[in-house]
Amino acid sequence: MYAEDILASAAHARMLGKQGIISKDDAAAIIAGLSDIRTEIEDGTFPWRPELEDIHMNVEARLFDLIGEVAGKLHTGRSRNDQVATDFRLYVMRRASETVAHCRRLQRALLDQAEQHRETLVPGYTHLQRAQPIVFGHALMAYFEMLGRDATSFASARESADVCPLGSGALAGTTYALDREAVASELGFSRISDNSMDAVSDRDFALDYLFAAAKTMAHLSRLAEDVVIWSSQEFGFVRLSERYSTGSSMMPQKRNPDYAELIRGRSGRVTGALMSMLMTLKGLPMTYNRDLQEDKAQLMDAADTVVSALEAAAGMVSEMQVDIVRAEDAASDPALMATDMADILVREQGVPFREAYARVKEQVMGDSTESASENADMPKVTARDSVDMRDVHGGTAPGQVSAAVMRGYGELDAARLRGEW
Repeated sequence: MYAEDILASAAHARMLGKQGIISKDDAAAIIAGLSDIRTEIEDGTFPWRPELEDIHMNVEARLFDLIGEVAGKLHTGRSRNDQVATDFRLYVMRRASETVAHCRRLQRALLDQAEQHRETLVPGYTHLQRAQPIVFGHALMAYFEMLGRDATSFASARESADVCPLGSGALAGTTYALDREAVASELGFSRISDNSMDAVSDRDFALDYLFAAAKTMAHLSRLAEDVVIWSSQEFGFVRLSERYSTGSSMMPQKRNPDYAELIRGRSGRVTGALMSMLMTLKGLPMTYNRDLQEDKAQLMDAADTVVSALEAAAGMVSEMQVDIVRAEDAASDPALMATDMADILVREQGVPFREAYARVKEQVMGDSTESASENADMPKVTARDSVDMRDVHGGTAPGQVSAAVMRGYGELDAARLRGEW
């Protein structure tokens, strides 16, 4: 968090100078020294000293090396407790915004595929059993909806972090006439904390990010599982590009969906980070306790994991190819039209639904060797008829899917105007 630490320290020094708590010349020297330290860190020449415990003390010690005793004035009116809380909030705000952008990019990949396959038939499943025909674009739009909720969750996590605790001191505030609002505004916070004890110990914003990350990884794991199934030889509905699959070391014919499997596997890692953070927080007395040092490794790893998973999923979805012939052949299984046949008996012949259900079930699953679609007593329904009849908002009819895709593009355009990606 060096960038956040230096940014917050510079804002604090500038405020101290403006408030007359330290001289403006001293503030300027501190800010210049902090700028030099940032350059050293970024070009790899910073002399890290592990014995100094953390980023905060490393920066301060180096500042003494560069500008002398004036560096000792930087910590006026603040504690490491409110310093680290400020840095961590800035970090979470940055990572949350970044994660929203990656959610939007995956949504775009799903939209582009859904637009291409808004009429491609494929079996829909419940309990992993063939259920009813759908169009493939409709299945992809289900994940578009999930990722939209995920983007909203990360935006909410950013808002949760958007409170500046600097000025809270160790736990009770400070005796200096700090301009907390000016520091908050310079750092991009929209408000300041109202209770110093809560401010230095609150990590709810980190929980909010981790929950959003765990939920997103659960959604990505579901997408990955569907991709694994769809790309198997038994299904064969999609083919993954070579960039997102790997060969076997022993079997020349194999292409394994390794990226999907890794996404699926890493979902547990992020859920574990959420659980770990909850367990860290659940037994802490007021206010700051060193246990809180455990918060950063968990969140930073989770953020890296969810961002890399979103990137991989976007590439995998963008480059996968759909075997339209095989998908539509599977969707044409007459048994998948059983519900439609029962519905037609109800609508056109006035048969009570339970009776229609029983008649169709006997035909489809009974001993008769004649298929449901061939029985003269039964309505004739094709897979195309089946999806076309589901012409309701949220349904799988191609027209409805096309409308959903257009709404999706509109949502992403609005998100882009908001600066989300």
